[in-house]
Amino acid sequence: MNLNNSFLFLPLGGSGEIGMNLNLYCCNGKWLMVDCGISFADERAPGVDVIVPDASWIAERSEDLLAIIVTHAHEDHVGAVARLWPQFRCPVYTSPFTAQILHNKLVEERLEDEVEVNIVSPGSSLQLGDFHLDFVDLTHSIPEMQALMITTPYGKVLHSGDWKLDPNPVVGPASNMEKMREISSGGDILAMVCDSTNVFKSGTSGSEGDVQASLDKLLGTITEGRVAVTTFASNIARLESIARVAEKHDRHVVLVGLSLHRMTAAAKKSGYLLDLPPFLDAKDAGHIPRNKILLLCTGSQGEPRGAMARIARDDHNDVSLTAGDTVIFSSKVIPGNEKSLYALHNQLTEANINVITEADEFVHVSGHPARDELKHMYETVRPKVAVPVHGEARHLKEHCALALSLGAEQAIEIKNGDILRLAPGPVEIIDKVPVGRFAVDAGGLTSLDGDFLATRRRMIFNGSANALVIVNEKGQITEEPVVRLRGVVDVGLFPGLMDTLSKEIKARHYEMSKAKRMNDSEVEESARRSIRSVFRKLARRRPITDVHVVRIEEDIT
Repeated sequence: MNLNNSFLFLPLGGSGEIGMNLNLYCCNGKWLMVDCGISFADERAPGVDVIVPDASWIAERSEDLLAIIVTHAHEDHVGAVARLWPQFRCPVYTSPFTAQILHNKLVEERLEDEVEVNIVSPGSSLQLGDFHLDFVDLTHSIPEMQALMITTPYGKVLHSGDWKLDPNPVVGPASNMEKMREISSGGDILAMVCDSTNVFKSGTSGSEGDVQASLDKLLGTITEGRVAVTTFASNIARLESIARVAEKHDRHVVLVGLSLHRMTAAAKKSGYLLDLPPFLDAKDAGHIPRNKILLLCTGSQGEPRGAMARIARDDHNDVSLTAGDTVIFSSKVIPGNEKSLYALHNQLTEANINVITEADEFVHVSGHPARDELKHMYETVRPKVAVPVHGEARHLKEHCALALSLGAEQAIEIKNGDILRLAPGPVEIIDKVPVGRFAVDAGGLTSLDGDFLATRRRMIFNGSANALVIVNEKGQITEEPVVRLRGVVDVGLFPGLMDTLSKEIKARHYEMSKAKRMNDSEVEESARRSIRSVFRKLARRRPITDVHVVRIEEDIT
């Protein structure tokens, strides 16, 4: 594939899914990476918290990678930079607040003195090779979200990043649609690579300023007991709103959860949250009257290690809630978290603690554009081609239909690994590269589809069996085989199970030829098959089975 004399787009993460964004643009053989984020693991990766994209394809071409541009500080856009950067070893460009968040991650990986992080002022411009980048302020649920107008000798592409059109974002400026209109003038925008998260939502996503007003009204009705509010730690505007309304209603804000301390510290270093009463530490909570305190907690998704879940199960060293207190979940339910989150709601309710969610009161707005906002953006940018990203298959299909109805000449449902030719010639998918995911596990990265995690999954669902078989130099079993089980079946429910296992191992052993009985590998495999056969018939289980063979010499004296 000839990369010269062309302008290409290639997503390695974030297309056909929500999260783990990693996008590549190529102009005349040189590449630019836009975002490098993580996703969070599910039951397919037991014991794993974080997933990162397989970036080996671009890592093999790192000499042609000019830079990484990070649009904003959410984990699904910046979270993998520190872990994957050693594969690229290129400069990073981002805004001041995002740079502060990234610095903390680089410190954790001991890379703070190696990675060249260049701070780009919001709304400024940058030239990298044949790429001219105009950064455009767009509102989101975190400060300094920057859309990118990417200008090349072949034309322009708008990379939207995550965004919304919030007229009163509380923190930071409103979306700069005047600049967007200016740099989009002329009707020459080749394509818009755009957020699809809320494409099914009619109207607008709502304003952080309106949430602040609603929280103010709500808090005014709660005069007794402690109030705890849990939200996303990265939503600096929401943190400011909560602090403002707490101050108005004579409550001191106590931060509960490490990520809140880290995020507020980064925000203050970047010039945000400076004119508020000081946040208190959880250790100070016990010295404040219950009706004068507001606990600002992590764990809005019911995470077992989050502060809110620990408080609910009375497992927090410094903070507790009692009957009559109130918990406000100022967040949405992220798909996949319903079970753990509703269990947390029930646990609090059973303790006679009042639970308020977005289903009960107006306490949350999304950070992504609803249909009216998408319409406004398409009318402003007027791209010839729509390339929806940041969405699952159903989001991308619906976004394509919406874009065509709004005047786009073409809409492309792109998937991770698709190479999209933007220019010259027709805009179309011309090739595909390998893509995948890695789990961040102890010691580094391991393939999500590899043998290691497959074995771990099997152990969880099927248990394990370990056997000891003692044979002599004639190939005879001299002792009853010993089998130890972990999580396979409840042995107490199966009288005689150990005898059955022993008999099956011996029966299969003596069905082998003498030559095979003299081979330790053959003895191991025979015993392994025996154990698995018993459990396949007994419980339709296939436990991870390990057999250790000890061969002894008989005493001939």
